[in-house]
Amino acid sequence: MKTTTTFITAILTVLLFASQLFATDTDKDKQADATTWQIDRAHSAVNFTINHFFTPVDGTFDDYQANVNFDPNNLEESSIEVTIPVSSVNTRNERRDNHLKSEDFFNAEEWPNIRFVSNRIESLGNNQFVAHGELSIRDVTHSFELPFELLGVMDHPMQENTQVAGIVAETELMRTDYGVGVGDWAATAVVGDRVNIQLNLELTASE
Repeated sequence: MKTTTTFITAILTVLLFASQLFATDTDKDKQADATTWQIDRAHSAVNFTINHFFTPVDGTFDDYQANVNFDPNNLEESSIEVTIPVSSVNTRNERRDNHLKSEDFFNAEEWPNIRFVSNRIESLGNNQFVAHGELSIRDVTHSFELPFELLGVMDHPMQENTQVAGIVAETELMRTDYGVGVGDWAATAVVGDRVNIQLNLELTASE
């Protein structure tokens, strides 16, 4: 009888251990399932503002690529990676745009892209988040924080099995921290140092 009891206890122990392993694997699979979002370019924009003397001048980047894996309930597996071709800068003035692409500022020929890569995303509560990562402009890379707000997530009313989400982000940087503006253009009397950045992103994902 004792042998039978010992055998049954051993079987139950093995089953319990196996069930714990299965539960752990399931949790890992669930954790790795942060939603992959695509940018709806028709309803998104990457904008910036910088002063010329005292007056703010607006611009945008017409081209950008982003890998957005984001789930507010699974931030450990969430990430944001953005690449912006400098050649797509648009301030509605061709001469100024060409100057910005030149060696005086971005030097697009040698360093064609602006790039942000997150290494973690933090929740501040009330749908407010901060993506911590690194921002590279020209040949300079600095740690950078990108605060953003999740405006909402819903089923797309016109696309079956599709979700739609909205994100807005506002932040700023100093152009001289990244070497944007050399020689006479390193001075900030004409072209200001502070650049205000605004991202308006509409995202879609297949369920």
